[in-house]
Amino acid sequence: MKQIVRHLLQIIAKLNNSDQIQGYFLSLIDDIERLGTVLDSLAEGILVCDSEHNLILANKFSERLLPLSRTEREDVWVWKLIDDNEIAAFLKTALLSGDRVDEREFETEVKGTRRLLSISIFPLVKDYQITGSLVHINDITEKRKKEARMRQIESLASLTTLAAGVAHEIKNPLGSISIHIQLLQKAFSKNEELYYLSHPEDRPDPNFSHGEKGPVAYFSMFHRYIDVINEEIDRLNHIVVDFLFAVRPMTLNLKESNFNNFLQEIAEFTAYELSDAQVDLELDLDEKLPLLDFDEQLMKQALLNLIQNAVAAMTEGGKIILKTEKKDNEAILSVIDTGAGIPDKNLAKIFEPYFSTKERGSGLGLTLVFKIIREHRGEINVTSKEGEGTCFTIALPIPQRDRRLLPSGGELRDASLATLPAVRPAE
Repeated sequence: MKQIVRHLLQIIAKLNNSDQIQGYFLSLIDDIERLGTVLDSLAEGILVCDSEHNLILANKFSERLLPLSRTEREDVWVWKLIDDNEIAAFLKTALLSGDRVDEREFETEVKGTRRLLSISIFPLVKDYQITGSLVHINDITEKRKKEARMRQIESLASLTTLAAGVAHEIKNPLGSISIHIQLLQKAFSKNEELYYLSHPEDRPDPNFSHGEKGPVAYFSMFHRYIDVINEEIDRLNHIVVDFLFAVRPMTLNLKESNFNNFLQEIAEFTAYELSDAQVDLELDLDEKLPLLDFDEQLMKQALLNLIQNAVAAMTEGGKIILKTEKKDNEAILSVIDTGAGIPDKNLAKIFEPYFSTKERGSGLGLTLVFKIIREHRGEINVTSKEGEGTCFTIALPIPQRDRRLLPSGGELRDASLATLPAVRPAE
């Protein structure tokens, strides 16, 4: 472009040929438009400011990413154009200091959706002098989600390595402890009965309670302690079973079923529990949802886990919504609650093994949900806001049961395999 401008100046100085000058001007305009097209085609935001920090250029992607508040941008500091106070304050501080900034991350709202942006600032230098600044904006929302998903997959893989050792070192001793506790209970019950046979006056009357004292108090204390031990053994055994289930390969029993009917059965199954917790369950089902291939037992386990978590988050009652819809080649299930919500710092961790905010939680419940959905070749994501509720979104693939053939003429048509003529073997 510089050569064209120089050539244009030479022609203006020597010639008075308007057609030739016009041609060079048109060529210059084409180059400028081409440069603008390139900038607008980038999947990254670009802002260019002059030495006074006024915005002189913004490509379309930056306008989509940043909440720009004004259309008139001449002689206006760039941070005055940004609606997001945090980003505006950052731009003001960085531009006034003249420092280079690499990949500073900000969370903002873009058209009603929370997005994570990475912003870098570079000085524009010409002849060893700073003539302005370039602000580079990148949407890293999906990148961070993929990184979190990879961490979850890696965590599951690391659990597999420990599975055999845990099964041998914990589950077997737990079984042995449980058996010997039962033997101890039987032996103690026999001794207790022998005592009452020789001291019938001490046998407690089930119809009256006069308080526990003497040997009766010791018998009662023993039973309470044994009950606590049995409860803890059951809890540990439950954790080990969940752990082994989480790391072992799953065998899916896939069947073609109506997913909406399946959700209605889940609603009926949980009706009593939800009513007791003062939680309303609402179904918002897409009647046009096609049949899906899924394992009803495993999917039921996953959904019951999500519903139980939602109930636990609504200590004073609330509402759960199960919503289905079809998007492209996926069936989307949203499990929405009006509970306490999940803090932002925990959102990226909730599917990780052993992460739990409950006192007696194993930290494997949502890990199992994640694995079940992944085994169905699906995806699960979560959004939440403290004090407002949580939404788990499950995307399951819709089976493609038809072959698409390309007949003569290049037009696509659907044809079932059953309609293809049989090929007879050569005789």
